[in-house]
Amino acid sequence: MIVSRRLLLRGLAGGVASGLLAQSRKPNIVLIVADDLGNQDMGFQGSPDLRTPHLDGLAASGVRFTNGYVSHPFCSPTRAALLTGRYQQRFGHENNMVFNQQDPLTGLPLTETTLADALGKAGYMTGLVGKWHLGAHEKFHPRKRGFQEMYGFVGGGHDYFHPGVPGDKDQHFIPIERDGVVVPEKEYLTTALGREAEAFVRRHAARPFFLYLAFNAPHSPLQAPQAYLRKFAHIQDPDRRSYAAMVGAMDDAVGRVLLGLRETNNEQNTLVFFLSDNGGPRDNASSNKPFRGTKRTVYEGGVRVPFALRWPAAVAGGRMVEDPVICMDIFPTALAAAGAKHTGKALDGVNLLPWLQGKAAAPRRPLYWRMFGGVEGAVRDGQMKWVKPGAGKAPELYDLASDKEEKNNLAGVRPEEAARLEKLWGKWSGEMAAPAWLDHIFDKERLGHK
Repeated sequence: MIVSRRLLLRGLAGGVASGLLAQSRKPNIVLIVADDLGNQDMGFQGSPDLRTPHLDGLAASGVRFTNGYVSHPFCSPTRAALLTGRYQQRFGHENNMVFNQQDPLTGLPLTETTLADALGKAGYMTGLVGKWHLGAHEKFHPRKRGFQEMYGFVGGGHDYFHPGVPGDKDQHFIPIERDGVVVPEKEYLTTALGREAEAFVRRHAARPFFLYLAFNAPHSPLQAPQAYLRKFAHIQDPDRRSYAAMVGAMDDAVGRVLLGLRETNNEQNTLVFFLSDNGGPRDNASSNKPFRGTKRTVYEGGVRVPFALRWPAAVAGGRMVEDPVICMDIFPTALAAAGAKHTGKALDGVNLLPWLQGKAAAPRRPLYWRMFGGVEGAVRDGQMKWVKPGAGKAPELYDLASDKEEKNNLAGVRPEEAARLEKLWGKWSGEMAAPAWLDHIFDKERLGHK
């Protein structure tokens, strides 16, 4: 068949236009992380006393992962894996660090590529709002790790009302900064982070952007404005009421970001992730029900977290998914959505989009955890989970299909399965690096030292 020159040119022009249009439609990517959030403590997670309408709406209109995991049961290591797509043990980032802005050794190694690095190379505007906790020294600063804009703090926690004082050695009272310049923040910190995140999505609405919104809420100290405390006056326990108020403020801050996306016509083509960095700890009145364990344990309560994804333009929402996913999957999923190639070290996470879009089966792989160089650890393979609970303690085995609360130890009943998983974990652990620094909270006895 002969095609006329006019039609050919029209087709070529249309193809170019379509290509340009496709380029202009790269999705925005928003990664929202809560800090020390209990598994049950969202409306969409079944909380009996907390109301979180904005996050509930996000989860209801997207994909809610009922077996969503993080790669570690406390703060900094999870964030290292989250931003690299790799088990943090591969590069020794297995523990939290002492806050010291003069320490050039403890932090996310410069040899690792961050999600911000990769998306920045793909043409994205990149911004961090909130908590960093991947090294306090200037060499580890977010602005040197791929983030073009930054509003927040470099430590692992912060007072919610105090703006901070330059030179303070307590990370809870260091100044809030904007791109390295001290900001005398006057608003309640969670509200301020919501304000800044909303401003970011509005300011960069005309180009693809990556926003990493890392709350320190509801991490201790338990501090909340009176207006939010009044909203949860029905909760009798004062600590639980303060905690609920902090979660409520975080939910409203997320609502501001979602409103910004909607009002700039970016809601449909924005890929949003939400999760917690670990389970709730013992000291902030959180609830990990129905799971056993807390932050700093490898039981489900420490590593299984609220986890949701929404991208209306490309992924069908309104569903719950039971297949396990892990925080490291966010890196390759975001890169695939952006049409970007990863040129760094091999990733441990997998791209979830082919599965979520019905083009492939759910990923099948063991998931691993390790603390303190192997003193504690776990592996989940299918529905079976092997747990190494600590020095001098016998390994345990659980069938999560029938025992998600990890009450019925099957190690003595199914010794061959326990041995198989122990061998699997041992092989993986042997491929990891030793911790680059020790944890500063746990005593020498728990760490296995004399």
